[in-house]
Amino acid sequence: MMNLLFALQISQKPRFYGVKTGHSVGIYCSSSLKHLNSTVKWYKADEYNTQKMEIQTDERITLERKDLIQNAFLYLSALQTQDSGVYFCKINNTWGPGTKLQVVRPIDLSATLHRSKVKDGLIVLQGLMLAACITAVLLRKHKLVETSDSIYEEPETHHIYEGLAIETCEGALYEDLSLYQTEGAEAPWE
Repeated sequence: MMNLLFALQISQKPRFYGVKTGHSVGIYCSSSLKHLNSTVKWYKADEYNTQKMEIQTDERITLERKDLIQNAFLYLSALQTQDSGVYFCKINNTWGPGTKLQVVRPIDLSATLHRSKVKDGLIVLQGLMLAACITAVLLRKHKLVETSDSIYEEPETHHIYEGLAIETCEGALYEDLSLYQTEGAEAPWE
C-alpha cells in the first residue's frame, strides 16, 4: 500500500511546441518525488504510439541538470523539419506523457501565390480539354448519324393497295371487298 501512495509520476512541460525551422526549444521533465536523485533518459518517436528511439546528444541537442535530476532539460537548437515528433522522458522505467514538437518551414508568400495561380491555370486548362474532348465525341456521333441517314433510302410507298381508297360501304371497310365484287372480275394485280 505504501508503494501505491508514493508511485513515481512524471510530467513534461510544455506538452506541445509548434515552431519554425531555425528556432530553439527546451523541454522539461519533472518527477513527483523531488527528493529522488535520478537520471532522465530522453526518447523520440514519430507519433505517440510508435517505437521510441533514445536521443543522442550532439551540437544541436543538449541536456542539463535541474536540482537532483540529471538531464532534466532537453534543449534542441537550429530546428529542422525532421526534428518533428514526440519527445518522451523516462525516469526509473516510468515514462513521461510526451511533448509533441511540430517544426514547419517559413512560408514564402509570393511563391505560395505563384503555385496557387499555376494550379488554378491547370484546372482551367483541364476543363477546356475536357470540353474539347466531349465536343469532338458529340461531333463525331453527329457525323455518323448524318452518314447513316444518307445511306438509308426511303422505302417506296407503292404497294398492292395503291389507288384503293378506304371507304365505308354500309359500315364495312375495304377488307370486306369480296362482298361487293362481281363474279368473274379480276383484280388488276392478278
